[in-house]
Amino acid sequence: MSDPLIVTIPHRLGKDEALRRIKAGITRGRTEFARLLTIENESWSGDRLTFSASALGQRASGIIDVTEGAVRLEVTLPWLLARFAHAVQRVVGQKGQLLLEKK
Repeated sequence: MSDPLIVTIPHRLGKDEALRRIKAGITRGRTEFARLLTIENESWSGDRLTFSASALGQRASGIIDVTEGAVRLEVTLPWLLARFAHAVQRVVGQKGQLLLEKK
């Protein structure tokens, strides 16, 4: 396993609205990325999601913490997926920012 990939996305939505959007985004992502990514376990405890997923035959696990002013994703990637970590970090940051933009 590699060092965890960490993405922090600031927002101005407040915790409740950010949490609602993250949950909706995960639900949408299950369908949108079903060919590439499978979320195997998903467990919410308050404002924290603990999950495990697989992509390209590799398993990853992580957490998402939703706070009043930011969403923080920390995921531990296996070596194959870690090779794409920089690209993953950029895409997750961009998609997350779009999801959390104030509308």
